[in-house]
Amino acid sequence: MIHIDKAIVVEGKYDKIKLSSIFDAPIIVTDGFGVYKNKEISSLIRFYADNGGIIILTDSDSAGFRIRNYIKGLVSNDKITNVYIPEIIGKEKRKDKPSKEGTLGVEGIDKDIIIKAFENAGVIFENTVSDNRKSDECISNLDLYNLGLIGMSGSKRKRQELLKAMDLPSHISTNALLELLNRIMTKKEFLDKYSK
Repeated sequence: MIHIDKAIVVEGKYDKIKLSSIFDAPIIVTDGFGVYKNKEISSLIRFYADNGGIIILTDSDSAGFRIRNYIKGLVSNDKITNVYIPEIIGKEKRKDKPSKEGTLGVEGIDKDIIIKAFENAGVIFENTVSDNRKSDECISNLDLYNLGLIGMSGSKRKRQELLKAMDLPSHISTNALLELLNRIMTKKEFLDKYSK
């Protein structure tokens, strides 16, 4: 098992069961949209955020992103690490039919893909880029603009292609993409790989 100091916030009990077989960490279940009304869960999330930080790992569908954004409103952004699983078409074994958007949730994602998602977010420190870089060494909005990923006709399509190539969910915001890119690669690596 991989030890993680931060608490991991997930949507459901089956997500918790899945992650408990991979990680040695506190795991908080939001009970889906139940987090909106449950003051105890919200309070627990704030407690862990204030005492070491939290990792948010929700499904890659629109409901997962609504829950993720709600949690972001509960605590300071500097206490959150976002981990994203790729959008993989399929259904969980225990379910009769796929989700509304037809993608697997956290519980249905392969262990190796989950570990890779944690590595990409800088949680498991293998092959990750140091956060001690100067600002001119970081990927910026200007870099995204120069590559046509923001601010131009067709930017959304190009961004979606990039997200798909990186096995990331299509719902990721531009700011979240920028944060993630800076965690997993240098500006030079990014420009060498995507400016062609």
